[in-house]
Amino acid sequence: MLLPLRLKDRLFYGWVVVIAFFVIQAVLWGTSYSFSVFFKSIESEFNLTRATTSAVFSLSMLLVCIFSILGGWASDRYGPRLVLFLMGLFTGLSLLLTSQTGAAWQLFITYSLLLAMGSGAAYVVTMSTVSRWFDKKRALAVGIAGSGGGLGLVAMAPFATYLISKFDWQMAYLVIGLIAWLTVIPISQLLRKDPYEIGALPDGVKPEVTDGQVPELDIEKESLQPSGLSVMELFKTRGFWLAIFIWLLFSFCMLLVFTHIVPHATDIGISAVNAAAILSLMGAARAAGMVLLGSVADKVGRKKTAIVCTLFQAGVMIWLIWAQDLWMLYLFAIAYGLANGGLLSSITALFGDTFGLNRLGLILGVLDVGWAIGAATGPFIGGLVFDINRNYSLAFLLGGVAMAIITLLIALIGRETGRNS
Repeated sequence: MLLPLRLKDRLFYGWVVVIAFFVIQAVLWGTSYSFSVFFKSIESEFNLTRATTSAVFSLSMLLVCIFSILGGWASDRYGPRLVLFLMGLFTGLSLLLTSQTGAAWQLFITYSLLLAMGSGAAYVVTMSTVSRWFDKKRALAVGIAGSGGGLGLVAMAPFATYLISKFDWQMAYLVIGLIAWLTVIPISQLLRKDPYEIGALPDGVKPEVTDGQVPELDIEKESLQPSGLSVMELFKTRGFWLAIFIWLLFSFCMLLVFTHIVPHATDIGISAVNAAAILSLMGAARAAGMVLLGSVADKVGRKKTAIVCTLFQAGVMIWLIWAQDLWMLYLFAIAYGLANGGLLSSITALFGDTFGLNRLGLILGVLDVGWAIGAATGPFIGGLVFDINRNYSLAFLLGGVAMAIITLLIALIGRETGRNS
């Protein structure tokens, strides 16, 4: 039995789900993508090269594809509550064990493996679940939920920098691990798989009205959801392979920047505090971009918004090559963050339009194979380029080229199934 949209005529529970994911994303993404702050401490502690230090993070990103698929499948089948409970458990465990490591090889287990288990499916579960709760405002909703990751960086980067300066990097990971346990695990219990679980309809989908009355509906939820492709059908579509390469190139550039921006800034004479502020500013701009440009994408078109954001990122990556002053790096952080967040929210909504919602968790998990490959190679290539050239110029140029290529791929992608909004 399906009820009208609003719970008690005041609150649509989908917004509770959005806010819960906002907080969870802040903790999981803020934790994972603050690795740049810990980079030089770990490099110095174990006497590693930049490439080897980057490999610790790269392996974690590579393993993400496995846990994204598993997490997306489990979320589709069992719902997000159980999945996020386990993810919060493994994230805290990863950081607590990482704080106790005594050799570099141990980091590949405690950090690379366990953190991938804890945070690898965060994007997939968040976006697939929120997409099911919303129709017309889908890009805005996924933008708000995903913006928590950017704001998590705003808080986590300076907080970790403070802990490292006052204590050491081990104590910083210990404290952050405890925070992960105390936030993600309890908040995960607020999540619901879709509105049908509580007898409601997605926001933007209205029941038929007869003589001004909203009837009680007895409809199977599948009849109201956009059709979706099976995984085997997905492999046969051009859109799937375009999406794989979009995700690969997007994550290549993004993780290259997020991993190496702090080491790059300190290399050219920026203080550790100001370098961490660059990462925080980028996270704040990314959060704003997801919300503001997500709303724009719902109004003017998701594909158009994604293309503009991609071109903008390509341009600012070239700017980064020549940026040597702090104000230039701050300007880069704002511009890159806004466009990065706008692309993430618009392209996620576009994928929902393209492939349908029924199996979106599993589909996003499969697409995350491309994301993981790019996320693993971006940081490693950045470290390798630095070890060879003693600067990041070539690496940043490659990031700009990757974003330019994405522009063409997004222009070619078309709807395979489902419903556009």
